[in-house]
Amino acid sequence: MKISEQWLREWVDPACGTKELVARLTMAGLEVDSVTPVAGEFSGVVVAEVIACEKHPEADKLSVTRVSAGDGEPLTIVCGAPNVRTGLKVCLAKIGASLPGGLAIKRAKLRGVESFGMLCGADELGIDIPGDGLLELPADAPVGTDLREYLKLDDVTLELGLTPNRGDCLGVAGLAREVAAFTETAFRGIDVPKVAPASDARFPVKVSAPQACPRYVGRVIEGVDLSVPSPLWLREKLRRSGIRSIDPVVDVTNFVMLELGQPLHAFDRDCLSGGIDVRLAQAGETITLLDGKVLTLADDTLLIADAQKPLALAGIMGGQDSGVSPDTKNLMLESAFFAPLAIAGRARRYGLHTDSSHRFERGVDHGIQQAAIERATQLIVDICGGKAGPLTVVEHAQHLPRAAQIDLRAGSIERLLGLSIDGAHVEAMLARLGMEVSTQESGERWSVLSPSHRFDIAIEQDLIEELARLYGYDRLPSRPPRGDFRVAARREATVDLARVRQTLVARGYQEVITYSFVDPALQQLLDPAHPPLALANPISADMGVMRTTLWAGLLNTARHNLARQQSRLRIFETGLRFVPEDGQLRQEPFLAGLLYGNAQPEGWAQPARKVDFFDAKGDVEGLLALTGRPADFTIEQGNHPALHPGQVAVIRHAGHRVGSIGALHPRVQKALDLPGTVYLFEIRLAALLDGVLPRFAELSRFPAVRRDIAVVVDRDVPAATLQALVREGAGDLLRDTVVFDVYQGDNVGQNRRSVALGLTLQHASRTLTDDEVTALMERVVDLLKQRVSASLRV
Repeated sequence: MKISEQWLREWVDPACGTKELVARLTMAGLEVDSVTPVAGEFSGVVVAEVIACEKHPEADKLSVTRVSAGDGEPLTIVCGAPNVRTGLKVCLAKIGASLPGGLAIKRAKLRGVESFGMLCGADELGIDIPGDGLLELPADAPVGTDLREYLKLDDVTLELGLTPNRGDCLGVAGLAREVAAFTETAFRGIDVPKVAPASDARFPVKVSAPQACPRYVGRVIEGVDLSVPSPLWLREKLRRSGIRSIDPVVDVTNFVMLELGQPLHAFDRDCLSGGIDVRLAQAGETITLLDGKVLTLADDTLLIADAQKPLALAGIMGGQDSGVSPDTKNLMLESAFFAPLAIAGRARRYGLHTDSSHRFERGVDHGIQQAAIERATQLIVDICGGKAGPLTVVEHAQHLPRAAQIDLRAGSIERLLGLSIDGAHVEAMLARLGMEVSTQESGERWSVLSPSHRFDIAIEQDLIEELARLYGYDRLPSRPPRGDFRVAARREATVDLARVRQTLVARGYQEVITYSFVDPALQQLLDPAHPPLALANPISADMGVMRTTLWAGLLNTARHNLARQQSRLRIFETGLRFVPEDGQLRQEPFLAGLLYGNAQPEGWAQPARKVDFFDAKGDVEGLLALTGRPADFTIEQGNHPALHPGQVAVIRHAGHRVGSIGALHPRVQKALDLPGTVYLFEIRLAALLDGVLPRFAELSRFPAVRRDIAVVVDRDVPAATLQALVREGAGDLLRDTVVFDVYQGDNVGQNRRSVALGLTLQHASRTLTDDEVTALMERVVDLLKQRVSASLRV
């Protein structure tokens, strides 16, 4: 926010210079980003009047003028500005004057005519006013007055970088209250009298969305004249605040917004029909804004409408069809309180950011709407004339914010700030902030009621922060923190997440960290079964929802890297996914990974091979081995909407699905414009980190026995199922089992396949006999026949 220091000092005038004021604002948490003079350095420039003007005899584009500076004979000055004319009040740099850039004004001869000074444009004085030619001054400007004094140019513009919670300071009034509080200076304020109605003109108002708009104040002003220019003081205040002058009505609404922090809007009353209705848009409804942009609206967008059409995006921007124009004669003035959540994110969604939306998103004082419209009414009538009608107020008090009643304890102040503040000092500081304070328990506890303009005050810690600001952060003692540190109990069997990360890094992966906010369209492609939580105020349109899968961030990272010629990728991320469920948001820690490109780095020792499903599966199995009980997990054929139907598997643990592996679905791959197949995996960290303690087992001194079998089973029987049945049938003598061959062909029948399994058997205390091994193998084969209709292949 930009504001003139002189304007601020009209409300509060502390006994300190600009430099100290800037430092104290910053130390109070209201950081000043820049301090800019409102004009360049110049001297010897006065208000003058052109009393005669004629063409230069030797130059078509020059004029010879006679200029009165109020201190003797008129001066002859040659001027090339196209807007010079008789009767014009101008800025005259007299001989000896100094202009920005070190330019000194001297007597000169231009095309044979002597010139005794220079008539100046705004750019030549370092004043940021658009337009070519001379800077035209009001007709009542006193001739001979020093221009710096007349325009009050010994001023600076303060640009503040306010935090989002300090919407109360987005106006001179709020900023002045803060300065008065931390400098202990009187807050002057202004008196806003009520404007007595001069007509009975009203316009009906209905609020169909009371939660979004708890208060709406309107007023009709008839017979205004928009041909009159805005007065110089008004244009200068706007200019120094970074807002250009448009017309007197718009200038007044902008001025009141800057002064009181309450945005207003003026409609052309003659363009309205039926009555005002504050309602939500219908999906697909359109509006043409003041800047000519046509928007198609979502059904959660708040509108100001009449009986026939939308008039404005509430709290953001007015519509073209009802805007004020030079022909406007009758106004409908609006001053409303819009709930921050009803406005937050809507402007950004439509590619907009306005002074109004900036304020309404952060919150405005819900008690100032009538004062703001009274202030604007008086200024409009004073400048443009017209007759004001009575106020129309529609209010739904049950939806207005409630003042926070907060208990403040002396012990909490000392604990958080590290010092004890006298009770009377606490009460005085809170009173300077506009708080209502009542003392309880002999000065050790206070009950504090926050004012309507401090809507950011809600809990005890907020009050303590305010005390710290006013007391001075630089005065707070520096003490080492003290506390009782207790190490939380941790299961010894838990797998350390750092070990999981190190395992993946050892396999060639790189860890990435991505946003939890993702593109709604990408989220829908990857996980259509879980509607995500939409953000009320997203950073951008492509970061509008909370992720329900970490794959969204990994795929965006892959696209970014592939666009920069990184042809081989192995990346992983650990983090939360956010799944709405029964009105709550379930947050689940997950590990996800992505593989793309060649299986091995480029080299001469081996031919290039693209990664495949089994590379991803092998990496997952390496992670499962960290638990110490990989046999408790099964990887079996499954399905996932984002994965290729023929290359997808699910990971199960204790009968529950805990993850997925597979190739990205071709449909998704095409939508993301990925040049090749991407393989993905994800697994719940709760299952992956739930390990078992290693237990000592004596190494057997006796030889192991290896037996191989080949069984023919249906093609849809997973190898993992066969291995599980082998473990069940072999019992404790089984040391290892491995699948070493798979065959499909005419020799085993249609829809059947042969799976060859190798079993390693060993006893801890003796050598197994052939009879024992044969009996065990028969039990295994019988179990396979019973459970999966297996037949032994010979």
